[in-house]
Formats: sequence, structure tokens, C-alpha cells
Amino acid sequence: MSSGKRSLKEILDSEYVEDSDGGDELQLDEEMAEMEEDVNNPELCNECRDMATGVICNDCEENFCVVCFEMLHRGGKRRSHEYVKVDDEAADGSTPNNSRSGVPPAESEEEQRREFDRKNGTPTGQLDAGTSDLSSGTRGTDSIDDKLLAILRKNALFIPMRLTYEERHLLRLLEAALQVSEYTDRVDVLSYKSKAKRIVEQLKEICSVLSGLVIASNMKVGKKLLEMKNFSDNAKWFQDVFEIGRRYKIMNPERMRDTYGKLCYMVMDSRLPQIEDHMEFHLFKPIKTVHSFLASKGDDSEKANRIFDDKLILVATSSISPTGKTRVQINRLIKQKENAIETLASRYSGKHCSKDDIRQVLYSIGDYNAYLSMNRRPIMRMLERLELFRQPEIAKKYSIGIQFGRNGARLTHDHDRQWHYVQQSLTLWSIIQREMVHLWYLADSDLFDGSQYRLASTGHGLNRIKASPAIYKEMHNIISECRSKTKTWVGSSVVHLGDDAVPNALFFLDKYTQVPSILIPFDHTLMKISQLVENDDLLLDYIKKEYGSVEDLKLTILQDAFAHMFDGSGADNFYMSGSCIDGRLTSAWNHCNQIAKKKYYNIFLLTSFQGFNGSEGFSS
Repeated sequence: MSSGKRSLKEILDSEYVEDSDGGDELQLDEEMAEMEEDVNNPELCNECRDMATGVICNDCEENFCVVCFEMLHRGGKRRSHEYVKVDDEAADGSTPNNSRSGVPPAESEEEQRREFDRKNGTPTGQLDAGTSDLSSGTRGTDSIDDKLLAILRKNALFIPMRLTYEERHLLRLLEAALQVSEYTDRVDVLSYKSKAKRIVEQLKEICSVLSGLVIASNMKVGKKLLEMKNFSDNAKWFQDVFEIGRRYKIMNPERMRDTYGKLCYMVMDSRLPQIEDHMEFHLFKPIKTVHSFLASKGDDSEKANRIFDDKLILVATSSISPTGKTRVQINRLIKQKENAIETLASRYSGKHCSKDDIRQVLYSIGDYNAYLSMNRRPIMRMLERLELFRQPEIAKKYSIGIQFGRNGARLTHDHDRQWHYVQQSLTLWSIIQREMVHLWYLADSDLFDGSQYRLASTGHGLNRIKASPAIYKEMHNIISECRSKTKTWVGSSVVHLGDDAVPNALFFLDKYTQVPSILIPFDHTLMKISQLVENDDLLLDYIKKEYGSVEDLKLTILQDAFAHMFDGSGADNFYMSGSCIDGRLTSAWNHCNQIAKKKYYNIFLLTSFQGFNGSEGFSS
């Protein structure tokens, strides 16, 4: 985006996409909004983005020219879609060309504005604390703040609440019980014994273990559990415990790697009609979100929800970046954030909603913003570095073109086509990371709806194959947004869900939580190389001898990553890998597995690299 304004060294060494004392995301937001306004012109066809809108499909909720509409709706389920011709609307005079049929113009415009804000605005809080003050004199700040507040209010529907001290104690008990459980080993196997009996037996066992741990750790609570003779009498307590585990996992995907699958399958099985009838209760409870938490505060709910109209919340929930700031500046921003939290806690607390409750809400939103910022920034920096390969001199020396059969590649792309393929893949990952918490929320409806699943061998053992309609629909929206932000689409847009490649929503979430684990080590290595050579002349001489310069070393690493992290490799057939949506991630993991064979691997080791394993990727 800004490769023309900054030097090669600045782009390769930068820690953030733009470092303007907290205004980097603000500028990025404006650029994205300008690009989206240009691409998503309601008067142009959403498919070809060239011809004028001739038909509005009510089911697809998209505008099409006559040619694209006839091509896409000539068969299948789309053939029965309801649509409105633009000429008919204009002649009738009831609605303008860019509004939906039967919706008043003002409501339709408001709906479009909200959708635009949700899809294109950077999540509230990715601006550094103090951004509002720094940019208060700039044009359009009020409208940007209003957009961020609207996004924040919408995101509150699925932002999970931070765990309290008491909940963290229950989480430790749950993790201990799951560690000793053999649920999947006993249930998801081929056996002559009734599966329903095996499920009930294992669920009763985990409830017994949890009850025993509670009695051992807190006799007062354990005594209450002992007074109830049946597990169903303690249904609410068991539901709370399993909800705490699911809520914790959303914001800490690197935790509970060995046990979370068992937790989900227990909750999934407990909702099967025959199991619920026998157990007389189930283990599912909706995730406690910021919205549901405030809604539970009775008479104070309306007052507490007005916090989303207060611009001070943007400061109170922001993430503070230390980059380019002195210790004094960082302390000032921290103090400013703490003062904002206390002010809001005093302003919106009440009889049923205490100051601690408001603080917990603000901390939860802050966790969400910090999570998104940490996971998206490496992708945005890689996109900026990718822009360097548009420069003719770099493209000529460091071509990222690939050919089938060469160095393991399974696709054939010239430099320009591969550049677009990498750009759209990174853009797709960026959008998915932005919507990741929302996808976790949608996974609940797919996993725990009580419908049956199919146990089948997928080539990686027996797995539960279950359709994921909610996530599939959201992925369709994400891919549509990605298409609108890239000039051309390269490869397949197939999304694997509910098949051998991605059996259920849990596998889908596990795949895409690995994106930061893949890119963060590359990002850290590229940023630490310059620090290594500052006081090490021998290392600098080695780099100059082998690669020419520090910048050439970084370009070599990027060239290899952009070429072979997206070359369609890593699976036995094109259906599982290739250029499909999930295949891009498969080939990226394959490239990570080959990193030890690379010539520059010793540079990775010098930057404290240990592996692609989340927070354990670098030593402290």
C-alpha cells in the first residue's frame, strides 16, 4: 500500500505496517475504505465489476449485470432465486437502483452502511491509545469514531468475557479432568457395544471426576454437590464448567491442544436426543459474551449498554504499541488508558452492574482487540513486503514464479500470476483472522445443534464428519470480500467443510488458528536480522559474502516463502491441496516442515527460532 512512499530498508525493517505514533491503523482504515468504495460501486455488477447493474438478486443479496445473472442462475438452487430488475424498479419509482426490493431507501442505505463498517473497518481498539487525541484535529475523525463505535457494538455480540478468578479455578479442574479422560478412545471406535451406552458411561465418568476434584479443592462447594443425588441436579454447574473451558479456548487457541477436542465431543454427544433423554441434562451452555453479560444486569442493562456510545471506550479498550515510543510516552498512554477505564466504570455502573463488572467488560474487549492486532499485524506486514516484488528490478532478480514438479511445486504460475495468488491468499487470511472470534461463535451452532454426525475414516484415523452451514455461509462472505479487494482471482474458491479434508467445524477452527503460528516466526526473523548484525561484524561479513547484503538476505527469505509457501504442495491429490482455499494453508505448512533444509535456516536459528509452534516458536 505504501511501498512507493518508503524505502526498501524501511519496509523490510518495519515492525508495523505504518508507524505514525498510533495512527497507522487509522490511515489503513481510510485507504481500505477508499478502495472498497471504488470496487464495491453499487451501480456495477458484483461479479464482473465492469458492467452496470441490471438485476438485483434478493437471495444472493448482490447486484449483477444481465449476462452474469443469467450465467450464475441458470441451474441448481440459484435458479429459483427471487430477483428484481433494475429497470422495473426505476420505472415503478418505489426504490432506487441500489436498494433492495421492498425495503425503504433510508433503511437500505443504513443496512449497507452497517455492512460496510463491519467488513471494512479495522476492529475497534487496534488504534493505539491516544489516537483520538492525536487525530482530533484531522478531518472526518468524528465519523471514523462513530464507525468504530458501531463496529464495537456489533462485535460485542460475540466477544467472550474474560474469566474471573473463580472461573479460572474451575478451568484448572476441568483441564485436570480432561487430561485423565479417555473419551474419544472409548467412544470414537468401532465396537460391538452400543455407542449410546459408551457415551453415557464416559459422560458419567467425567462428571464423577469433576465432582471429586471439586470436593478435594473446595469442601464448601463440594458439600453442595454431594447433597444432590443425581448429576442432573447439578446440571447448571456442569454446564458452567464446560462453558468456561470453551470460552477460554477462544481467546487462547494455543492452550488445551490435547484436551479441547474431547471437551467439544462431550458437549456434542450430550446434546444428542437419545443421550440427553438418558442423562436428563446436557453440557451445552451458550458462550458468555459482552452483550449477554450486560443484558443479564436487569434494570442496569440499558444504562450499561450506553457505554458503546461513549468515545472514551476507544481509549479504554485500545492496545498500546511500544514501537517508536519512549518509556515516558508508553507510561503516559498506559495512564491515559487506566484513567479512561476508571471513568467509564464510575459513569456506567449501577445497583446491579458494579464497577468491577464494567471493568471486566472493558478488559474483555481489550483482550479481543489485542488478540486481533497480534494475529493480523504479521499478515499486513507480509502484504506490504509483497508489494516490493512489484518493482521491476526486484521482480527480475527475485522471481517468485513456480513450475509444476520443480522444488515440489504442484502449480505453474509466472511471477505476476503468483504475486496475485499470494496477495489474495494473505488477504484472505487477514480477513479470516479479523473474523476468527466470530467464527468460533458460529461454530457453536454447527457443533452443538444436536444433529447426528457420521464417524468415518478420513485417512487420518476415524473422525466425526458433520456439516457446518453457519461457518460455510460466513466463509462465502469472507471470500466475496476478498475477491472485491483483489484485482483478479487465481485458483479455486472451493471451501472444504464436512468432508474428509475438514470433517467438522472444530477442524476448520484448528486449521486457521495456525496462520499466526506460521507467519509470526518469519516475521520475527526478518525484523531481528538487522539487530543481529549491528554489533556482529563477522555475521555481517558472512551475510555479505553469501547473499550480498542484509536486504538481499531478507528478499531471499521472502522470495522462497512467497514462491513455495503457496505452491499447492503438501497433499497427495489436488482435491486435498492444490489451489483451493484450504490447500493454500496446507502448502504453507508443508513449506514450514521443509524449513530445516533451507540454506538460510542458520539465520532463523540465530534469531532464537525454535519451531512453528505458537508461543513456543521463539525462545526468550
